[in-house]
Amino acid sequence: EGLTRNAGKHAGGVVIAPTPLTDFAPLYSEPGGAGVVTQYDKNDVETVGLVKFDFLGLRTLTIIDWAVKAINGRRAKTGEAPLDIAALPLDDADVFRMFREARTIAVFQFEGGGMQRLLKDAKPDRFEDLIALNSLFRPGPMDLIPSYVARKHGREPVLYPDPRVEPVLRETFGIMVYQEQVMQMAQIVGGYSLGGADLLRRAMGKKVPAEMAKHRGIFRDGAMQNGVEARKADAIFDQMEKFAGYGFNKSHAAAYSLVAYQTAWLKVHYPAEFMAATMSSDMDATDKLVQFIEDARAIGLAVLPPDVNASDHHFVAIPQGGPVEHDAIRYGLGAIKGAGRAVCEAIVAARASGGPFRDLADFCARVDPGKLNKRVFEALIQAGAMDSLGVNRATLTAQLPEAVKAAEQSLRDREAGQNDMFGAALAPVASVSIATPVQPPWTLERKLAGERATLGHYLSGHPTDPWREVLAQLATCPIGEIAERYEPPASRGGGDGDESRWRRAPETPWAIAGMIVKMRRRGDTGAAVRIEDWSGAIEVNFFREAMQQYAPLLQPDALLVIEGGLALDDFNGELALRARRAWTLDEACEAGARVLRVGVNGIDAGFINTFKRALAGHCGGRTPLLLTGYRNESGSADIRLGDDWRVKVNTGLLRSLAEVPGVKSVQPSLSRPAAP
Repeated sequence: EGLTRNAGKHAGGVVIAPTPLTDFAPLYSEPGGAGVVTQYDKNDVETVGLVKFDFLGLRTLTIIDWAVKAINGRRAKTGEAPLDIAALPLDDADVFRMFREARTIAVFQFEGGGMQRLLKDAKPDRFEDLIALNSLFRPGPMDLIPSYVARKHGREPVLYPDPRVEPVLRETFGIMVYQEQVMQMAQIVGGYSLGGADLLRRAMGKKVPAEMAKHRGIFRDGAMQNGVEARKADAIFDQMEKFAGYGFNKSHAAAYSLVAYQTAWLKVHYPAEFMAATMSSDMDATDKLVQFIEDARAIGLAVLPPDVNASDHHFVAIPQGGPVEHDAIRYGLGAIKGAGRAVCEAIVAARASGGPFRDLADFCARVDPGKLNKRVFEALIQAGAMDSLGVNRATLTAQLPEAVKAAEQSLRDREAGQNDMFGAALAPVASVSIATPVQPPWTLERKLAGERATLGHYLSGHPTDPWREVLAQLATCPIGEIAERYEPPASRGGGDGDESRWRRAPETPWAIAGMIVKMRRRGDTGAAVRIEDWSGAIEVNFFREAMQQYAPLLQPDALLVIEGGLALDDFNGELALRARRAWTLDEACEAGARVLRVGVNGIDAGFINTFKRALAGHCGGRTPLLLTGYRNESGSADIRLGDDWRVKVNTGLLRSLAEVPGVKSVQPSLSRPAAP
């Protein structure tokens, strides 16, 4: 019915007036008086004469601030002058080398897969290139990227619409990238004033036909007065109109590019401080945090586990020397799920006042008991943050009931007011004793499951670690090496424009092996599955036919071997696999094992019986057994056992054999199962 349904507001929009706003527009107060907004929309606000600004808040500025403070703390200890982030030279060769190599994880505006491929193509070597790439990498102007790159590297001639505009377009190789360039061309060629050129820019951006027709006439007349023929003037105007429709504001792009350059400079010269600040800013975003940790390790930084005796609430850079051989990052306690900020600050405060905690009992006696409960203890233990307080996590967990009782008793004592008349404690805090027998350590799977539950990812290892050699035989390469090894196939050619835009990207045959860590189902017709191994992760798409055939295999934490087509995803620019065939790891081992080598050493008379028990339930398969390194008083030999000893190879058998006394290695020789 044309009535206003609700009042909305721009998140960063602010209007400014020379006198009270009520002189210009009716105002509206949000419920509860939380804020005041105009009752006019953005267009009417400008029409009545108000100035509208958009103020953007960037988390990146906080990251830079945290990093610079940490850097200046380090520099102060060595007597160096503080770093002035606003005075960086904009021609640092190492920074541009990093841009050209696209090592830009965590670099503002340049960390996406699509932008990284653009960096490798464009090979920026000056600050102006960063501004241009920032402006071009958007829908619309993205079509100009191939021409920009070709002109920059001399593969395409640089042409100008008019010789007089060469100084304006030289930095972008004759391509109109910025709104300011359109305005300058209007002044130089069409004789516009600066104010008139701004009106032309706005008219082109809004594409109002009547306004455009009026400005076309003005531009043509001005150009003719400057010696340009009417036909050429119209052609230049057409070019300007096309580019102005999606031209970017250069001042905005330059400001963003400066922030991008600053983050890149920090990553090159102070990687530990910069990555620690970046991780701290995204402590609650597990996917991002995992990406940052992987990148930190890739650039040579160690990521040390959380530790109540060393960690702060945020991630902290640890300079080279002392306990670490190279620069490192200490995991922040605040990134542990279940350990809130108040708990973390209480732990840090107790450590600062009384030194490192000796054991779990000492921890219970000194940390504010009002902040401790069973959930907090469990989170800290499972995350590995209490490893320095006990023999192992299993023993610490066994001590947990006594630890909770000790914390509760300490809280009751404090609430009872056991203080003297001056408010001081009558005596030192009574020592707490927690006596529990040492427990066997958790299995790797149990330990890693605890880390994933509290950190959102695996830190001290990966569930695929025991199967590295097996998975390596079944996959084309470890997942973390796919990006380096992948080479896009040659284009199939044929078609252009919209026709080729909808064609699926050509695929390269590939096989991966790893564990399902995340899955998004698309009804019954498909699923996007994230597969991870010790080295990295990749998305695998199961479409209709593959989904129907392999849906039962798609279970959380399942170990799979998957064959399919590898290609760049058109949506996010990342590599993804289109699944064709899939097996569980056990299925792949049983079908693809050619021989199972069992290395033995120092076996005794009871070995054969123990060995047979390990094989129980796995006999009757097709894979022969080969004992290697067998020795007795007569000599040594490798012994191929008879057909009666053939087995069905799977992870259960490999585990059982590895636990047999006298077995030093279990090595299956594998190939991927053949197509049916």
